[in-house]
Amino acid sequence: MRNRMDSPIILLGTRVLSPYIMLFGLYVIFHGHYSPGGGFQGGALLAASVLLIRIAGGASVSTLQLGKILTTPVAAAGVIIYFATGLVAMAMGGNFLDYSFLPNPGLETEMLRYYGMLIIELGIGVAVMAILIMIYDNLTSGEDHV
Repeated sequence: MRNRMDSPIILLGTRVLSPYIMLFGLYVIFHGHYSPGGGFQGGALLAASVLLIRIAGGASVSTLQLGKILTTPVAAAGVIIYFATGLVAMAMGGNFLDYSFLPNPGLETEMLRYYGMLIIELGIGVAVMAILIMIYDNLTSGEDHV
């Protein structure tokens, strides 16, 4: 990588813009199960907000955010959230991802589907965010991963 000068204006701009991108990413995740968008698009927006600061701030700022060591466990947690929802429905007697069998007594079938899809979208969003950050970290690490 070439030597660059850190610009305080660019760093300030990214620090101001990044929370709004992250907020919009969370909005897309939380409203994705009944409107266009969802976990993948929201996760990509969350990753974009983190990567924007990493690109502008360099290695010194990236250690303050989601560290390289944490990206794999966070991605695994997102996948586990997804599959655990389906496995819980199967354990309760339904098919994989049959939200009407989720164990929440007192809720109607429509609300069970609502919350089941929301949990799925959260898992996908977390996994996509962590994997995209992991890809960026691996590309910029400078090490040879074969």
